[in-house]
Amino acid sequence: MTLLTRLLTFRKELVTLWRAFLATETPLHLKALMLLVPLYLVSPLDLIPDFIPIAGWLDDMIVIPMLVSWIVKMLPQRVPVRATAPRGDKVIDGTYRRR
Repeated sequence: MTLLTRLLTFRKELVTLWRAFLATETPLHLKALMLLVPLYLVSPLDLIPDFIPIAGWLDDMIVIPMLVSWIVKMLPQRVPVRATAPRGDKVIDGTYRRR
C-alpha cells in the first residue's frame, strides 16, 4: 500500500468515524473510544514524547491511523434490507427494534 493510498484511506476512515459518532445507533463504548483519538494527540503522555523532534511526531503519525482503523473495524455494519423474501413474499421491515 502506497503512502498516498494509505492517506486517502485514513481520510475516509476519519469521515466514517465522524458520521458514526453522530449516529444514534453507534454503541456508547465505541463513541468513548473515538474520543481517545483526539485525546491522544493533545495528551502529554505519549509512547515517545513530542518534544523529541522527529521521533515524537513519527509516533503520532503511526499510532493515530492504527487507532482509527481499529475503531472503524469495530463499528457495526449495516445489514442491507432485501426487497423481497426468498419465496417472493414482501418484506415489511428488515430490522428488529426493541423498545
